[in-house]
Amino acid sequence: MENLTPKQIVAELDRYIIGQDEAKKTVAVALRNRYRRSMLDGKLKEEVTPTNIIMMGPTGVGKTEIARRLAKLVKAPFVKVEATKFTEVGYVGRDVESMIRDLVEAAIRMIEEDKTLAVRAQAQKLAEERLLDILAPLPKKSGMNNPLEMFFGKNNSSNQPTDSEIANIKEQREILRQKLRRMELEDEIVEIDVKDTNSMNDMLESMGVDDSSGNFGEMFSGFMPSRTKKRKVTIEKARKILTEEEAEKLVDHDDVKQEAINLAEQSGIVFLDEIDKIASSGGGHGPDVSREGVQRDILPIVEGSVVKTKYGNVKTDHILFIAAGAFHVSKPEDLIPELQGRFPVRVKLESLREKDLGRILTEPDCSLIKQYTALVEVDGISLKFTADGVQEIAHIAYILNEEKENIGARRLNGMMERLLADVMFEGSDLDNKDIVIDKDYVDKQLQNVTKVDDLSRFIL
Repeated sequence: MENLTPKQIVAELDRYIIGQDEAKKTVAVALRNRYRRSMLDGKLKEEVTPTNIIMMGPTGVGKTEIARRLAKLVKAPFVKVEATKFTEVGYVGRDVESMIRDLVEAAIRMIEEDKTLAVRAQAQKLAEERLLDILAPLPKKSGMNNPLEMFFGKNNSSNQPTDSEIANIKEQREILRQKLRRMELEDEIVEIDVKDTNSMNDMLESMGVDDSSGNFGEMFSGFMPSRTKKRKVTIEKARKILTEEEAEKLVDHDDVKQEAINLAEQSGIVFLDEIDKIASSGGGHGPDVSREGVQRDILPIVEGSVVKTKYGNVKTDHILFIAAGAFHVSKPEDLIPELQGRFPVRVKLESLREKDLGRILTEPDCSLIKQYTALVEVDGISLKFTADGVQEIAHIAYILNEEKENIGARRLNGMMERLLADVMFEGSDLDNKDIVIDKDYVDKQLQNVTKVDDLSRFIL
């Protein structure tokens, strides 16, 4: 993060998102301020809180993508929640604290992946030893299983393996080790014991117990024996299963929990979508009462509170909240004043123009044209989009957004599916595998899309 200036953050976002320069600058500054805060001394550091943001703009203009790419850029835990999922306490719906629990789960996954990657080499060696124990087990030391055997004069020395037998088994193990490393035994079938991790969760679910805020699974596993089940799999699959088991044993899960909580508290990003849907339109009765109740439930989370999760308590004071909404009917001023104060920065995202839609098709690193070209290339088909073909796709998408529902860049996905429907259906059966997508081809394939709606469906 210390090497990422706001300009560099915007440059990275430009690789995936077209336009919306003001929104990119705003989130880049907010992200950089996190690093600046981390460089302050302890007392002042605690006083500096993140500047939460409200993004206003129609659907499909890049609000969610900006927040998601921002989190991915700095490897911060990220969760997207819809404000309409929450309801006032006492009504059906999810409680607002679930967004913080989801954020901690995302942080847990990130830390576990990092720690698992760090111990992977060691886990692979241990998994290799377990495979060798299955293929060529070492002789077990025989002891006196029953103390009464000494009174009956039984002697187990005859069962002891000789030195030559032990040496022979070790030699076989080394030969098998080399074959395993050369991947020569990948298709051989072996039987392994696998830990049955779902048994406790299944039991809790059957009892109707929700393990969202408590850690009942770990509590019960402390005094209930762990269950295993036998599976017959190939050595290739057995190696993966055993490596995962050994890596899980090597990772200190207590450290994972502490690091994940700290990561969520200091670097977490919560994206609150559709916040305009819970804004009260005035009157204070009917649905407005419930909407205002949801806002008041969200308020303490955004202001800064302590949320109890099954991994520990999480403080929300320094989590960055980015809210978004179309605000067609309502406006930010319709939110309760307390919640407005916790989102001091407002940025408006512009509707996509025809030129923007054309750039979205071609410029991003993983643009739609690059995606579809790579997909059909699997069947040996070569697609070539001409400049006038791309311009025509953007033109039709812009007209449809203007005359029908404005769904932004999402309009392009449906149009590309319609445009390439025949090509993708025929696939490798096509006689001509070199297809040029020009203006004439686009007009021919999308002629039904641009027709005026049949007015007869409005006549009674």
